[in-house]
Amino acid sequence: MTRYSRITGTGSFLPPNRLTNAQLVADLAARGVETSDEWIVERTGISARHFAAPDVTCSDLALEASRRAIDAAGLQAADIDLIIVATSTPDMVFPSVACILQHKLGIAGCPAFDMQAVCSGFVYALSVADAMIKSGAASKALVVGAEVFSRLLDFSDRTTCVLFGDGAGAVVLEASQTPGILASDLHADGKYVGILCVPGHVSGGQVIGSPLLTMDGKAVFKLAVGVLESAARATLAKAELTEADIDWLIPHQANLRIMHSTAKKLKLPLEKLIVTVDQHGNTSAASIPLALDEAVRSGKVKKGDVVMLEGVGGGFTWGAVLLKY
Repeated sequence: MTRYSRITGTGSFLPPNRLTNAQLVADLAARGVETSDEWIVERTGISARHFAAPDVTCSDLALEASRRAIDAAGLQAADIDLIIVATSTPDMVFPSVACILQHKLGIAGCPAFDMQAVCSGFVYALSVADAMIKSGAASKALVVGAEVFSRLLDFSDRTTCVLFGDGAGAVVLEASQTPGILASDLHADGKYVGILCVPGHVSGGQVIGSPLLTMDGKAVFKLAVGVLESAARATLAKAELTEADIDWLIPHQANLRIMHSTAKKLKLPLEKLIVTVDQHGNTSAASIPLALDEAVRSGKVKKGDVVMLEGVGGGFTWGAVLLKY
């Protein structure tokens, strides 16, 4: 009998400190940086974001989202036999957030590791978990996207510091006799490293280079729209489906203009586009599971719906996953 994987539970968590554009503009003005709510909304679609408190770690956010996903799946933490955390903002250099999360969940023994593909991380992690379940290596996987991107922001650069926020989203992926994950398509091209990166690293107890995010916004925009369309079409082809079969499109929540452009290229009405970027900004690897959980809990995404997830991020990485919820 063929073995498949299906999402059986979703969860998400945003830190309680919600920063509206007006509040951020005031904070930036105090630093001598000028911007406005209108400027931010027009270029990004973002109205607010959440920042974690200084003592809150990536694994803390992941823990809350994971508990909610496990509960939604009707499971206990002890049932989980694989943990993959997609993140670019781990608690420490090592061990992985996944191992720290495993301990915070009160379990031990199952494989646990992090996936580093920046904003595409959750798509990568979901694809890997699906493959491990199909192979028999796992039966109940916890797949998490969690970030504290506020720690990487240069608040003297208005073109980047207004874009990002902190948060976590999680799903439980279980072995199934019926298809859930229908197809996936993953890619990377390292020649684009320089257009979106945090180039610093630790050496001899010192940070070498810049530990803050840098981005060529125009280059990212141009590349993102094209690769998101190609990954979506490749995934549909693998599943032997067409754009007309998609009930919901949940792209990486980075920029509303990119999201609208992608939907239009796939000939999807904007009514089929799940949008949460306005309320939490770009949460990198957390953005897709955050949006998925919001769509499920609001009743938009229902059992049997065909959902396209797609992401693009530093690396440059990109990919898509097509699933039946």
